[in-house]
Amino acid sequence: MHRAFEVTVLGTSSASPTKTRHPSAQFVRMEGDYFLLDCGEGTQLQMVRFGLRMHRIQYVLITHMHGDHFFGLPGLVTSMGLFGRTEPLTIAGPANLEATLKTILESGDTRLPFDLDFIVCNPFVPEIIIKNGGWQIESVPLKHRIDCTGYILRETGPELKLNVKRCEELSIPISAYESIKYGADYRLDDGHLIANHELTLPGNKNRSYAYISDTIYDENVASFVSGVDLLYHESTFLHDLKKRALETFHTTAKEAGITAKNAGVKKLLVGHFSARYHTIEELTLEAREVFPNTEAAEEGKTYQV
Repeated sequence: MHRAFEVTVLGTSSASPTKTRHPSAQFVRMEGDYFLLDCGEGTQLQMVRFGLRMHRIQYVLITHMHGDHFFGLPGLVTSMGLFGRTEPLTIAGPANLEATLKTILESGDTRLPFDLDFIVCNPFVPEIIIKNGGWQIESVPLKHRIDCTGYILRETGPELKLNVKRCEELSIPISAYESIKYGADYRLDDGHLIANHELTLPGNKNRSYAYISDTIYDENVASFVSGVDLLYHESTFLHDLKKRALETFHTTAKEAGITAKNAGVKKLLVGHFSARYHTIEELTLEAREVFPNTEAAEEGKTYQV
């Protein structure tokens, strides 16, 4: 059985909120680990609205320092403190995020009862920024007006199940089980090589989720997110506003579809819609013309990876 891996969308608007859409934020659960991707204004309220517990969040991943992606963070960490959090909180993001957040907190004499551990993301090269047991977090360099990185959350555990009965029949030591689950063969004391397929059973494929926020259309993104199960990609404008997208370093819905197609992903979620669009049907259809398995991100909806 697969471990839980799900994404709850909290905000889909770009720049400013609308009556029905909020700034960027997503709550991600990977079994017993919890992540917040971006933290726009009103993220706390959205979490309360949809019954999500902020104290569960262990990692906050901020893409860049535009307000619609991090203005909710000072309030979030302050509330965590008011509710008695003591566990450390890891925050990844741009180089100036730590100083900015601490300045805001210190200006109000906010004293948190827990530590903030910061990770600085390199905006120019992809990196593995966190690795923990059966998963890892990778940063993805994006091309925006300021330093910006997307993120990939990727399972890294074994994809095979151990055929314990067969291993016991061959007297294979338990110490070899882990490497066998990762695909290794085993050589017996008499020199005979036992192929991995004789020692394992089909398991669960590792899954991956890519969160690509503000960026101009960049062909490199497709190679970074190649083959992911679920891709969220900003789709701020329709393609008839390509010129405006270039001026503001954003992507059109059509271009998001092209990226998904070139990357060979399983499913595309489009979001980060301009407030000029009262409905998002046209944006969804435009991306879907290029990449049929496209869905508009819906606030409050949980997507399985």
